[in-house]
Amino acid sequence: MRTTRPLAKATDLPRVIVALHEGVYGASSGTGFSNRAFLTALARLLPTGRLAVVTPRIPESSGDHDPQWTVEVRQMLKEAEAEIITIPGGHLLPNSVQGCEQLCDLVAEAAVRIADRSGRCLLIGLDVPFLGLAPYTPSTMDLLLVPRSTAALTRPHDRARIRWEKAGLRAATAHGGRIGAISSHMRGHLTVNCGLRRRSIVDILNGLILEEIGPPSAVLPLPFSARGGFLLAMGRPVPTKGFEDLLKALHVLKNHGVRLPHLLLAATTPAEGSDGLTPHQAHLAAGISEYGIDATLVTHFSPAIRSWLHSPALRAVVVPSREEPFGRIPLEAFAAGAGPVVATAAGGLVQTVIEGETGFSATPGDPTSLAESLHRALTVMPGERARLVQAGTALLRSRHDYEATIGSALSRIAPWSLDPMPDAGSGSR
Repeated sequence: MRTTRPLAKATDLPRVIVALHEGVYGASSGTGFSNRAFLTALARLLPTGRLAVVTPRIPESSGDHDPQWTVEVRQMLKEAEAEIITIPGGHLLPNSVQGCEQLCDLVAEAAVRIADRSGRCLLIGLDVPFLGLAPYTPSTMDLLLVPRSTAALTRPHDRARIRWEKAGLRAATAHGGRIGAISSHMRGHLTVNCGLRRRSIVDILNGLILEEIGPPSAVLPLPFSARGGFLLAMGRPVPTKGFEDLLKALHVLKNHGVRLPHLLLAATTPAEGSDGLTPHQAHLAAGISEYGIDATLVTHFSPAIRSWLHSPALRAVVVPSREEPFGRIPLEAFAAGAGPVVATAAGGLVQTVIEGETGFSATPGDPTSLAESLHRALTVMPGERARLVQAGTALLRSRHDYEATIGSALSRIAPWSLDPMPDAGSGSR
């Protein structure tokens, strides 16, 4: 339960300041959903009035702006008496290293203004655009960076971006900041590939909050072709999501005479526009046609796509990623009681899709291996399917309660932020 101390001066009260690029005005990927869950958890965990949010303003004309999402998040923050500071034009800055630097500068300026009228402050940078915050952050302000991925994992040829991210992470830890690891895979990556010391890393295992476990608030009608049974795969239209491997795997099964359900492939961009398909979406559409696969390619994102996880016509959820820092979709499937889940053993997916226990696993980038796992999922007996789903749900509740995880992390790195009484001593990092 939130508590306040009415007699305390505003300048006595500690604050937690969260900088995020996606999640307040909408989401076009798992990052936006995870960021919204992070904010929701903080709004519940922190005493009233303790939370501040700094985010680029997303214009209503932008495809990244979801009116319903915006209303819901703002209402949640209002109930927590959270302060919201928006940065006009900042939504375009993360497209380049220079833009990220500018965004970090603007966020730090806003954080300093909050700190000037508060007590001790913790600044949290959610995801990659804020990895350069350390040089702009005063030494009296605690710093936590939570990268949900890195360019070294998803853009290995972008050397400038990789150098910038690594420099930002190291600068943060050199000044006493902490880095949040969203999975054991990311913890290993941060230590081995980014050269961070283990003591600078705090585990903040990704997960779901209570609202994400249960019936969806918005339902998207199933395409007619999927109503007799379907496979579901979803994510951004990029090669690392492995959708090309999925099409090849289905082609292998088709050639072996396996009767396949309809494929709903949601390889989505934020919103509809006049530019047609992206190059990768066009590549996937060509693959569907070449292999003669019975499929619907969904190209434009809507949060309601996730309502398909609750459909009784769903035969299996497929996550064919070649690289995945965590992988949120299996947890969403477990929360919906959907399954079986078929996923590659890429990155953080091995923590949630455990072969024969919570789903079926395949080798990343190997269509033949993926075809074998898909065949097992499609031929699983009802009792075995129920066992897999139950085990997945148990894993979700025992290890991936995001609110509990974030609360535990705060109690270790910033216990003063949870104290309803003002912290008399405002120490530095």
